Amino acid sequence: MNNTKATITDDRLALARPLFQSDVALAVTDPLGTMAAPFADELACLSPNAVDKRQREFAAGRAAARSAMADLGWPPQPILVGKNRAPIWPVGLTGSITHTLSCAMAVVARNSDVLALGIDVEEDTPLEDKLLPAICSDLEQDWLKRQANPGQLAKVIFSAKEAAYKCQYTVSQRFFGFDGMNLELDLAHACFQARFTADQLPFAKNDIISGRFAIGAGVIVTMAELRT
Repeated sequence: MNNTKATITDDRLALARPLFQSDVALAVTDPLGTMAAPFADELACLSPNAVDKRQREFAAGRAAARSAMADLGWPPQPILVGKNRAPIWPVGLTGSITHTLSCAMAVVARNSDVLALGIDVEEDTPLEDKLLPAICSDLEQDWLKRQANPGQLAKVIFSAKEAAYKCQYTVSQRFFGFDGMNLELDLAHACFQARFTADQLPFAKNDIISGRFAIGAGVIVTMAELRT
């Protein structure tokens, strides 16, 4: 990893680290850099037709996850992929993995401390206008129209819903679309509330998952968590 890539990775770690409490381990890797290869049984989870970009992002996510596990004192173990495509964490752990072309992040915690985690990283670019109706509710779109930077904040909403969805899925094992949650962003405190729009047992309509976000170093990072 050259100095420029090392610096941007360090900057992204510094950006994301304050979003989590100290009992949550966080690691950041660069999919375009050099990293340890995944375990053989992890690679078996990839499609044989996976393109180089997919392979690199997968490897970077697993490398970040193992680095975070090591910070908790956990030995290296494979993180396989379930039939739902979600990571299968070793017994005793919960976590979340995310990646873009230029950044991969993973968070891990003992499940005696944290029930579920969700993390998402996106490139800090505006969300395409054509995607708004699929991602943002009418209320969210109305709110965006009153903001000075609607494209960037639409990307934050997208990312926050991704993080909240990952978090809830650990508990509910339920799939639903972007209309399954309404987002309320608190820009002054860089946090959000994701409110369920329908029952997703064990969650009920209007239940809330809270999270935080940060913008910098070329990325948007969002997180959500449920404590035991």
